Amino acid sequence: MRRILFIAEAVTLAHVARTFVLARSLDRNHFDVHLAWDPRFNALLGELANPFHPLQSLPTDEFLRRLSRSYPMHDAGTLRSYVRDDLATIETVKPDLIIGDFRLSLAVSAEIAGVPLVTIANAYWSPFRRQRFVFSEYDYPLSKFVGQAAALRLFPLLRPLAFATHTAPLNTVRREHGLPRIGHDVRSMYTYGNCTAYADIPELVPTENLPPSHRYIGAVLWSPSVPFPPWWHELPADKPIVYVTPGSSGDAPVLPKVLEALADLPITVIASTAGRIGIRNAPANARITEFLPGTEAAARAALVICNGGSPTTYQALAAGTPVLGLVSNNMDQHLNMEGVRRARAGEVLRARDVEARCIRQTVLAILQTADYAAAAKVIANAHREWDSASKFAELVNDVLRDGRKSPPEHRG
Repeated sequence: MRRILFIAEAVTLAHVARTFVLARSLDRNHFDVHLAWDPRFNALLGELANPFHPLQSLPTDEFLRRLSRSYPMHDAGTLRSYVRDDLATIETVKPDLIIGDFRLSLAVSAEIAGVPLVTIANAYWSPFRRQRFVFSEYDYPLSKFVGQAAALRLFPLLRPLAFATHTAPLNTVRREHGLPRIGHDVRSMYTYGNCTAYADIPELVPTENLPPSHRYIGAVLWSPSVPFPPWWHELPADKPIVYVTPGSSGDAPVLPKVLEALADLPITVIASTAGRIGIRNAPANARITEFLPGTEAAARAALVICNGGSPTTYQALAAGTPVLGLVSNNMDQHLNMEGVRRARAGEVLRARDVEARCIRQTVLAILQTADYAAAAKVIANAHREWDSASKFAELVNDVLRDGRKSPPEHRG
């Protein structure tokens, strides 16, 4: 029986949930699965049926603070401590294969340990995708000094330097362990491994000229293990339902503004706060709870309003439900929603300083324009052609067969 170690970076729930689903999908008769991450989100996962090894991750608030200031996600000191923890866990488990989700330190520790690494990532971070990178006056520091217009012109020239800044800590730690640098493109850092598995579908996030070591497995869907609230079975059947949640990394303070914007519309709002904000004096058409089973909520809704990240977006699109992404200064959300907009299955607004009037108008436009729902259903049909569990099992078997013969690419 081959032993697989799954390691996730728990700065947001998304990475843990995706890893948890993929680990649970493997056949226990053929694989001895071990799990390792910071346990901060474990209460939402339900029973962990596999051996669990706790690791430390950067606090979520600190991670979001670094995002807001365009700092590297992990400094060299953090990565050094991660490598020590990784290696201790690898020594305990002695895996044949490591599956990592945003645990950047595995680009060092897995290589030191000589264990093949599969990295789970989103295809919009692929080095093999033609990607348009955008910024706002809020999340690009240079605009504060030269103005937004000048910063917009300079951004394409300075983006490689910004990406190099984000890869510098990992390259420093690799060099300290006698390993070659991975290059200066953050996309190479996020997808580094013996094999890269894209938790996307190519119909929504296409790439070009992928090497055999980069493969799509389809969207990985997950909902928190929580009961339905008492009002779930009492929702009106004669009004459209709009599902709203900021998730674990969205701009939570925008939620009251969304509720205000939708208060006088002939709809029913079901809102999950993700335990991040309290709501007082909720509008009469709103039902509020901390957590909802997101897959079921998205399937019941006519529109999903979220932070624009891939987990909730894919829940919606897999159900054929269009999306309004209220994105923060997280580039991941911008890139994900660019694909959704291109597919005409949703719209995007910047969460910071968005006016309630603008939210209301955009919601009405999506609900009253059949093209959005039609486009979302096209994507839902494409999703059904991708079984992430079977695709992932096939990938794991292939890497176990010849993973050591295919070292990670060094793009330096």
